[in-house]
Amino acid sequence: MRTLGVDLAAAAKKTAAAVIEWDDGAARLAHLSLDVGDEEILRLFGTSAMTGIDSPLGWPDAFLPFIAGHLTFEPHPVLDHDGIEGRRLLAYRDTDRFVTGNTGLIPLSVSADRLAHPAMRCAVIQAKIAREYGPQARDGSGRLAEVYPAASLKLWGIHARGYKGRGAPEAEMLSSAVADLAVKAPWLDLAGYRADLAASDDMFDALIASLSARAVAVGATLRPGPGHAAAALTEGWIHLPSGQLSGLASR
Repeated sequence: MRTLGVDLAAAAKKTAAAVIEWDDGAARLAHLSLDVGDEEILRLFGTSAMTGIDSPLGWPDAFLPFIAGHLTFEPHPVLDHDGIEGRRLLAYRDTDRFVTGNTGLIPLSVSADRLAHPAMRCAVIQAKIAREYGPQARDGSGRLAEVYPAASLKLWGIHARGYKGRGAPEAEMLSSAVADLAVKAPWLDLAGYRADLAASDDMFDALIASLSARAVAVGATLRPGPGHAAAALTEGWIHLPSGQLSGLASR
């Protein structure tokens, strides 16, 4: 099996991709790249059994009617979200609230934060994938799944708070996180990329996204239950690991 992880930015710059090859209880980082364009993502998607992408796959179900109502001067869809609680339904998806409830982490809002820019690009990438390989369900039941590296790291017990950034403290924390991963996943061959991972939080996130994709592929993530299934198909679903990192290579 090959899994692809993508840390998606609004443009090719700072977008990273990582491909892991899995075989007989071991795994090898076979590809790692930075400043990745759409065509390269599509090519790698085509050669991978599962892709984990660190980007929202959709928007809150309430958001589009709200915008449409505003556009057409129809008050009801807009007034339905009067007040802070109503606006939270516009800002956060069902899966965002699920992640917060299970991890304490608060994902960025796809409709009210700069995360919207990568999400717009992700929507275009999804359309390109659909055109070339067929539509992929946003709940992760196909070959594409939404992942959240920060949550995966936390649930796998890898201490990595504060590793994003270009300062000396962030660089030290990133190097420590890479070292911790190497200890907790001795079956993962970093294939000479360890220095690159320690120098780029984008590439490190892509690696964690690829590991998370493996968790999706082997059924080791929390899937949307009956109360979440409908929203997951339209809004997307962040796959949280449900097992230990050590179990990924043995399945």
